[in-house]
Amino acid sequence: MRHEAAVVREVRYAARYPQSSVLKKGASVAKVEKDVHVDVPVARAYEIWSTFEAFPAFMRNIESIDQDGSKLHWVATVRGKREEWDAEITEQTPNQVVAWRSTSGVENHGAVRFEEHEGGTHVYVTIEYHRNSLEAVGDTLTHAVASEVQQNLDDFKTYAEMGEPVIGRRTEDLDQGKASWPSQ
Repeated sequence: MRHEAAVVREVRYAARYPQSSVLKKGASVAKVEKDVHVDVPVARAYEIWSTFEAFPAFMRNIESIDQDGSKLHWVATVRGKREEWDAEITEQTPNQVVAWRSTSGVENHGAVRFEEHEGGTHVYVTIEYHRNSLEAVGDTLTHAVASEVQQNLDDFKTYAEMGEPVIGRRTEDLDQGKASWPSQ
């Protein structure tokens, strides 16, 4: 069952977001906040989320993430195009938070927070990113990003609650329209 806060949290916009030290002042910024309850201990949820190379197993659009210390190189499909960008981890406190900011590509930053809740873990994701001029006119694309973030969290929940880590890419079950993972 989802936490009540998830029901009221949705995409929030800000033409100017004063708390952002990463994004350019005056830039059109979109903010996405989503969360999910996962029935695993905080340490387990954090362990999976902080193993960036495992992201392709539960994030549909991620092809790969290479990590070198606090530097990350992402390869993903974004709006049907293969994209690559770099980011750096700006904060990482075990079992509590992982935060980042982009160093190339679309300007963005965010954090994933982990809190013990009702025998499991509540995972909160906040992402802020620079919207292009076309996206700033309408909100359809921002809502698509918010939906994708929620889908990734739901897939993370499924992945984490499976127990043992699953190695390999997810395969699509076209008959049921649901994601599944190869068995070990």
